[in-house]
Amino acid sequence: MNFRPLHDRVVVRRRDAEEKTAGGIIIPDTVQEKPMEGDVLATGSGLVNAVGRLVPLDVKPGDRVLFGKWSGTEVRIAGEDLLVLKESDLMGVVEGARTA
Repeated sequence: MNFRPLHDRVVVRRRDAEEKTAGGIIIPDTVQEKPMEGDVLATGSGLVNAVGRLVPLDVKPGDRVLFGKWSGTEVRIAGEDLLVLKESDLMGVVEGARTA
């Protein structure tokens, strides 16, 4: 990927939506909700605090994260639909679920 996010921004690939319920009912594409879970692909360098020090981000490429349904900005990079969010839009990291 030829895109480097700046400051406290994070590039996330949404995980695929569930196509079946726990009971086995198939959910049609037209009513599936946007997944609120994704994998971090790239991160910025961090945010400069009031003292002028660079504060690195808590997430890193490969982390699986949770975020709000309407968070971030959807972009298309190299033909792939991705999401660019600020780190503060992330709700947390799913532990034990590194992907890359």
